Amino acid sequence: MVRHHQPRKGSVAFSPRKRVAKETPRIKSWPQSDEPKLLGLAGYKVGMTHTLVTDTDKNSPTSGMDVFTPVTVLEVPPVVVMGIRAYEKTSRGMKVITEVLADNLDKELSRKISLPKEYDQSEAIAKIKGVLDNTADIKVLVHTNPKVTSVPKKKPDIFECGIGGATPEDKLNTALELLGNEVSASEIFNEGEYVDAIATTKGKGFQGVVKRWGIRIQYGKAARSSKARHVGSIGPWTPRRTMWTVAQAGQMGYHKRTEFNKRILKIASKDEVDQINPDGGFVKYGLVKNDYVLVKGSLPGPSKRLVILRQPIRPNNKAEDVPQINYISTKSKQGV
Repeated sequence: MVRHHQPRKGSVAFSPRKRVAKETPRIKSWPQSDEPKLLGLAGYKVGMTHTLVTDTDKNSPTSGMDVFTPVTVLEVPPVVVMGIRAYEKTSRGMKVITEVLADNLDKELSRKISLPKEYDQSEAIAKIKGVLDNTADIKVLVHTNPKVTSVPKKKPDIFECGIGGATPEDKLNTALELLGNEVSASEIFNEGEYVDAIATTKGKGFQGVVKRWGIRIQYGKAARSSKARHVGSIGPWTPRRTMWTVAQAGQMGYHKRTEFNKRILKIASKDEVDQINPDGGFVKYGLVKNDYVLVKGSLPGPSKRLVILRQPIRPNNKAEDVPQINYISTKSKQGV
């Protein structure tokens, strides 16, 4: 008897596929950079449209031609550096030694965290400088400002962000300069640059094995074919347990995902919102009111979802010119 092997259905690389604990993604890895600036930025996903961009790739069949390109719009009002954290390296990984908070914290942060009533910032700065010899890394705490966008919430999103610098001392000096100040997208990224996008994907609830793993639907003459959308066998008699690699029903979507090397086509100020807002606004979002970024292709998550853009941790080193955008569609998406 000839046994034919069939590749498994669905990747097990992202198991267990359960809902994320927090919708705001936590980024554990940041690239090394000597440039004194933030290495990430947060924005809110608005929606998608299409543009007409000149293809500058010399190896492309459409080189030098204008091609229609789908883009995702992110509204990126300036983020605020609200704190600094010093990390030391221990046998159990990186641990926080101490931190410094800004003295002009936004009152809306009280919706998210408990704000200190009496806080001596100079004492905290002296303490963090005193432990600089034991410090292995410096990171900053950043919060967004959703109340100025079309996202219907006032509670800011807080995330930890890496910062550029050759040594912890350089990073600390840069962080102290940025503490309590706003940082815009144009100060972090450049047009034509590649970035990583981290976000929580769309939640699809409890789904069966056909949609969740892509297994085949059983044909009519299969054994017990009264159930077509199920796994024919979930394992042998021995060992008497079901392996975790067997496709089964469960949660689908609402997972943290990272997409590498997404290209920024345009970074625009809030004075240029007329170039992007369609008639009637974006579906399920509204009008863009602040700075915005156009990213080539799609991004994880639905509209209004927080998306963090990070300097590329595995850059493709593909040198390209600043994109030449000849047309941006502002046609209403209400009927689509």
